[in-house]
Amino acid sequence: MTIEPKLEELLEKLKKNFTENDLKEVKKAYHFAKEKHQGKTRLTKESYITHPLNVALILSELNVDVTTIIGALLHEVINNGETSEVELETIFGEEITKIVKSVSTINKLELPDDKESSAIYLRKVLVGLAEDVRVLFIKLADRLHNMRTIWAVNPEKQKRKANETMNVLIPIAHRLGIYSIKSELEDLCLKYLKPEVYEDILKQLDASIEELNEVLEEMQDSISKMLIDHGIKFHIKSRVKSVYSIYKKLSTWRKWSDIYDILALRIIVEKESDCYLAIGLIHSKFRPLAKRFKDYIAMPKENMYQSLHTGIVGIDGHIFEVQIRTEEMDEIAEKGIASHFSYKEKGTKKIQSMMEQKLEIFRNMIDTYKETENDLDFVANVNADILGELIYVFTPKGDVVELPLGSTPIDFAYRIHSKVGDTTIGAIVNDEIVPLSYELKDGDVLKIHTNKNSTPNKEWLDFVKTNGAKSKIKSFFSKQDRVNYIENGKNILEKELRKQKLIFNEVFSVEKTEKIFKDLKVNDIEEIYFAIGSFRYTAGYIIKLTNEEKHNVTDALIEKVSVKNKQYSKPNNKNDIIVGEYNDILVTLAKCCKPVKGDNIIGYITKGEGITVHRTDCQNILEKDERLIEVFWSKNEEYEYDTDIFIETLNDKNYLTDIINKASVKNINVISLTTQETNENTSYFLTIKVKNATALNDFLNSLYSLSFVKKAGKK
Repeated sequence: MTIEPKLEELLEKLKKNFTENDLKEVKKAYHFAKEKHQGKTRLTKESYITHPLNVALILSELNVDVTTIIGALLHEVINNGETSEVELETIFGEEITKIVKSVSTINKLELPDDKESSAIYLRKVLVGLAEDVRVLFIKLADRLHNMRTIWAVNPEKQKRKANETMNVLIPIAHRLGIYSIKSELEDLCLKYLKPEVYEDILKQLDASIEELNEVLEEMQDSISKMLIDHGIKFHIKSRVKSVYSIYKKLSTWRKWSDIYDILALRIIVEKESDCYLAIGLIHSKFRPLAKRFKDYIAMPKENMYQSLHTGIVGIDGHIFEVQIRTEEMDEIAEKGIASHFSYKEKGTKKIQSMMEQKLEIFRNMIDTYKETENDLDFVANVNADILGELIYVFTPKGDVVELPLGSTPIDFAYRIHSKVGDTTIGAIVNDEIVPLSYELKDGDVLKIHTNKNSTPNKEWLDFVKTNGAKSKIKSFFSKQDRVNYIENGKNILEKELRKQKLIFNEVFSVEKTEKIFKDLKVNDIEEIYFAIGSFRYTAGYIIKLTNEEKHNVTDALIEKVSVKNKQYSKPNNKNDIIVGEYNDILVTLAKCCKPVKGDNIIGYITKGEGITVHRTDCQNILEKDERLIEVFWSKNEEYEYDTDIFIETLNDKNYLTDIINKASVKNINVISLTTQETNENTSYFLTIKVKNATALNDFLNSLYSLSFVKKAGKK
């Protein structure tokens, strides 16, 4: 098939869900990618553009949104199309550029060895770097197409990629509930990891496939007649189980002759109630197998999967696995969280609720990531909230809520709604009062008691499990602190006005107030109160500004340091810096040199921004001789500091995973990274978080134990 017809095939698939404008953007992305990949070929001898096109086609089967399709078409233009992020953002916007950049980054990650711990760690890093869940969709489709064409690479790489797929990507596909991709990847991995076993199973199936298909058809006719007679609207699918699922049964020491349940029927009905009616009819005619009935509708799996399962003895004594579900449930079973994009308007309430729960986990992850900008903290939360073991608890009405193992009633309350969490005062589990720190168990029925006048307790942060609950509790207190600062600032200003025997309306006339807003770059009087209440400026300094006195920032800070009144002495030691004898001065660590504890430092009084702290050897401070002020590190050890380093390596392969693993061993958090390649070297530029200069130097020295590292140091 030539390239253009394949594009037409993609557009035809997208027509049912996309607007004309969407299709226009898809064509634009295709032609951009085609131009960038012009002249490049894959190992299969096909033009390179066939790869992103096939990735987009795979995703079109999942009914994803237009942004995902465009991201798929463009996902290689940075790594293999020499496209800059600036060019991409100019043409396609910030959202798509972020997705393509994330895919480009995670496509450089490789599994360093066959250890289980390495696979788990890479899985966490991959999910952590994919700040938009659509990045994971593209990565999975990208790997599926690569596995379909992996015959073109050498056997060693085939096994390495199959092993990485099995241990890293298939668990992610499972957690996202994308069964269609998961199942095909499993078969392809088996084909390259255990080719003899794979071929043997295929031969066994081929030998009996005609007979098996006849039995399936006869069984399908029998069940169809029964459902039609009872007025149930349905359609039915039948299949022989996948090669990998048969292999899993054989791997439990069962013989081929002992495997009876390789025949499967799937019945799709209109309503949830029809699912239960249909299974009752089937059980009345065909003997059900003990312990094979599973109700995943009442209690869905962790990936939102819902269906009724049963095993029955059918025609000629063959064992059949039967699944019964609605159309929406089938959509989710095949496409998982990706199906949200096609069903977000028309899904049933229960299915919509389950999808929203899953998406809410991702949204909470992403929101927290934006606040911390710390990749490894983020992936630790992903491991707990997404890739970790999950439990299912019930509301008194029977609705299912998915939570990580170890969650508490507070986690449950915030999963229901922020307002419920904020006003929680008690919990009843299985009709018994429990403490709010109680660890919930699978199947618990939970009722939350609230009081509209109640607010969160900071002690909750000591035991809540989910990242979403922690984020919302912190957000509440952050907002409350702001309210307190504003109230405090207002009181301080009014007290100072009384002390100077001044009238508020005269001091803060419309004209004078507008001038202050302009001078201090604020929007309203509350921001003035906040600045005073948080000790950024003194009330005296603000009043002097209204008198248009030549009172510069240096004077304000000197005044502040000299203040002896206890009302101003609330510590604000956010950056662990002490100015003079006081620790309540607003300070900021300079972004140019990013000092860490243990570095020699000096303060520079910055106009309108308090004190900026630099390393004493910082180029930006060496020529300054005015507005410098002595600053010190406190004896505190609870803070960590951002700093920039570079690592120069050989350029024979990508060493990103090895570097991240070394950072993890040294308890160094990697916040962001970029790479730069030349003909001779690959340079990695990392922003990391460390406790002090000693820890930083220890990490830099440890990098030299890696044979591929040529040079490492501070930027």
